Formats: sequence, C-alpha cells, structure tokens
Amino acid sequence: MTESPSVIVTRAEPGNAATVDRAKAAGLDARAMPLFAAVPLAWHAPDPRDYDVLLLTSAQAARLAGGELAGLVSLPVHAVGAATAAAAEAVGLRVVATGASDAQALVDAMTSSEKPRILWLCGRERSDLDAKGARLVPLPCYAVDPVDPPAGWDRLIAGPAVLLAHSARGAARIATLTEGRRDRLSLVAISPAAAEAGGAGWAAVTVTDRPDDAAMVTAAHALCQKAQK
Repeated sequence: MTESPSVIVTRAEPGNAATVDRAKAAGLDARAMPLFAAVPLAWHAPDPRDYDVLLLTSAQAARLAGGELAGLVSLPVHAVGAATAAAAEAVGLRVVATGASDAQALVDAMTSSEKPRILWLCGRERSDLDAKGARLVPLPCYAVDPVDPPAGWDRLIAGPAVLLAHSARGAARIATLTEGRRDRLSLVAISPAAAEAGGAGWAAVTVTDRPDDAAMVTAAHALCQKAQK
C-alpha cells in the first residue's frame, strides 16, 4: 500500500480552519496552506427599497460586511451553497433560496419567471454573471488578496498530495504555484470553472457534485483512498 496523500487546504481563513477540521475528522492528513487572506472593504448599504433580492455568492460577504449589513436585513437572500446560507443566517439575514450549483445557476433560477432587481454583495474580484435581462448590481464589501505560501509549501507539493480549490481564482493561483510539479498532485475543484482554471498535468482532477465544503472533503477522501490502493 502506498502512502496516503496529504490534503492541502488553500482557501482563506476562517474557511481554511473549518475545512482542515472537517478533513481531519474524516481521517485525512489535512494541512492548512492558505494562499489568500480575506479583508473587509469600506462600503455603504443602498436603500433596500430599490432592490427585490440580495444575492450572496460567498460566506465571506456575510462575515466581513460589518455594520452596514443591518441596512439590508429586509431583503430576502439567495445564497450559493449551504455555507454561505449559514453565514447569512448567522448575521440575521433571511435566506429564502440556497443554490446547489454555482452562482450563474442561481441567477438563472431567480430570473426564469421574473426580472427581479438584484443586489449582489460580493468580493472585489468576482466572476461575470449573466443577469438574463434582470437588473444585477454588484457591491463589493470584501477583498481576498494573495499571500505568500506558508512555510512547508514546497515540501508538501513534492507529493503525493491532493489540493483543494474552492474557487476559480484559487485554482489559478494553485496552478501558478505548482507549474511543472503536478505529476504527483491531484486537484479537487469546487466547479467546472475552477477545474479549467487549474490547468492540465494533474495526476487526477475531480469536480465536486455540489459547491460546498463537505463535497470538497468527500472528493478528497475518495482520491486519497484511490491513491492507497
């Protein structure tokens, strides 16, 4: 039997610690290697009467929005993923829909029968979404900035290891930092876009069946078991 791969968690805190704990509880050799740090941005809540829906595509928006978020509590929230929904509810927001896929799929569902006015509380860097004729206004309230890889990064990516990419931007950063060294590395991507951003040359690539942390750890566990056979 070959050695069990390490599972490298690259997302920003506080999600990194939560993922590491979840992976360790599943019996995996999880290592915290955050490649980004999330920071709040100054922003001001608009008049909620100008909107019908508050869109959240990341738990960081709820965690880092700060006091201005109180001005938007009257808006029903559509959230991408269970973690984002839980973070929204933890700060007093009312979640009416939780998307099981990606942000575009959630917007598609919102706009399939009507054209709501959507306020998107988001990060400074974000993907483009097709509003399908609805009004979609992005409002950045946080930023996720790259940081230098923690000590031990080079040793861990010598492999074997499974790296978790919780976003397309995260996958692109992982790809940059593993260029030419992926033959003993596998990638778990939270979406097809993240898998594409991760590039080629991996020992294996798995796209999760839903965009949440539990699915990421389940996929990593499967890859680790396969590597030990």
